Amino acid sequence: MTNRSTLTRGTDTLTRDALTVLQPGFTGTSAPDWLLRRLGEGLASVGLFGRNIATPEQLAALTAQLRAERDDVLVAIDEEGGDVTRLEVRTGSSFPGNHALGAVDDAELTRGVARELGRRLAECGVNLNWAPSADVNANPDNPVIGVRSFGADTALVARHTAAYVEGLQSAGVAACTKHFPGHGDTAVDSHHDVPRIDVDLETLRGRDLAPFRAAIAAGSRAVMSAHILVPALDPEFPATLSRRILTGLLREEFGYQGLIVTDGMEMKAISATYGIERGSVLAIAAGADAICVGGGLADDDTVLRLRDALVAAVRSGDLPEERLADAAARVRALSKWATVSARPGTQGSDPEVGLDAARRAITVTRGEQAAPVSGPVHVAAFTPVANIAVGDETPWGVAAELARLLPGTTTGSYTGADAGREALAAAGERRVVAVVRDEHRHPWMARALDDLLAARPDTVVVEMGVPQAPPRGAPHIATHGAARVCGVAAAEAIVGA
Repeated sequence: MTNRSTLTRGTDTLTRDALTVLQPGFTGTSAPDWLLRRLGEGLASVGLFGRNIATPEQLAALTAQLRAERDDVLVAIDEEGGDVTRLEVRTGSSFPGNHALGAVDDAELTRGVARELGRRLAECGVNLNWAPSADVNANPDNPVIGVRSFGADTALVARHTAAYVEGLQSAGVAACTKHFPGHGDTAVDSHHDVPRIDVDLETLRGRDLAPFRAAIAAGSRAVMSAHILVPALDPEFPATLSRRILTGLLREEFGYQGLIVTDGMEMKAISATYGIERGSVLAIAAGADAICVGGGLADDDTVLRLRDALVAAVRSGDLPEERLADAAARVRALSKWATVSARPGTQGSDPEVGLDAARRAITVTRGEQAAPVSGPVHVAAFTPVANIAVGDETPWGVAAELARLLPGTTTGSYTGADAGREALAAAGERRVVAVVRDEHRHPWMARALDDLLAARPDTVVVEMGVPQAPPRGAPHIATHGAARVCGVAAAEAIVGA
């Protein structure tokens, strides 16, 4: 059994390498003492989440605090824009997500959005972004990807993934393209269980893998693995733990030499099946270079447990020492690139590019009962349970903007079998604006619209997820995402601005 106290005191290369490959999170808006201590001992990366961010100024102070301890630290964040935002977790994103950009299908616009997002991250001291999602949304019922994907067409996803990588990295922020080898054809959220993709190798190569090839060709500095089982590639291990997938396919066949980062190891697909210690050892052995942990487990004990598990695996022969050393070297190489490439404030800003993109992404279908909206309305938000990647703390919808444009507007949030009738009762004489998110995935939501439209055929319907159901409403407005700017664009469309 490994003696933790001995390892804690040691500063040998093995222990430093084991710390170097970890990307932990923490709680609070300033760095805790234990994190600063581990940076001094060899930790090279830190992951940020919404809980760590209050304002841009506070975030800049936090990253400066980290760099005072280690000037080449990789500061990573899960900032996709759109529905998944950490910079603007309390207000909603200033940038539409991938699906909206795919709906516009202007690669130069995607490049510009990613560049501006990267510029804002760099200004705050963030230099690694766990984005973009290169998943082809082949399954419209996918519970975890959806509007995080550029779309269901492989060629479209590939060209926008490449544009996003180029735009983000032009601002000096490393892209981390995810979720390799493709999470789009899943019906299970890997936060809860192990998704399985049962398609043949030809389909995988022609559909799911092509966007990752495009990202690699565009120079993506990092790739994130998915906790998914793909029997055509490896019938035994999920991709994060599969040597066939990470080393055989990504490294050897695709020729990728950048950093391979795991998805969060505390997600149930790994933690409930292998445990995070064994899972982390298997991931590094398979070819991963950085272990992402900290979405849920965010303390010093977790860091020590994983560090000690890696050291013990090397000493027992379960993990080749040269593999751990190679992984640590790749982390340091990306740290060097990010340090050299850092250029906060050196590029001109384009503050309106996100709203412009959201406006261009709007699709309006006018029904027979379509009529101008001229007075206060009742906004009925039919609210599904948010997936963990998105989180339920970020506001969404059109209510705030409509309340500004149409004073006297009221709002309510509804869910379940009686949602439509409850919304009608609350609306009174006001016209209803029904806001849905992935109507096709939620039968109760479709029934709520049935009830509303039967009683009030002039109801405006705003779909802020993936539009799949036949458009209905007077009018039907598809935003292709629920970012704050998507809500602004939808409200403008409703009032005819």
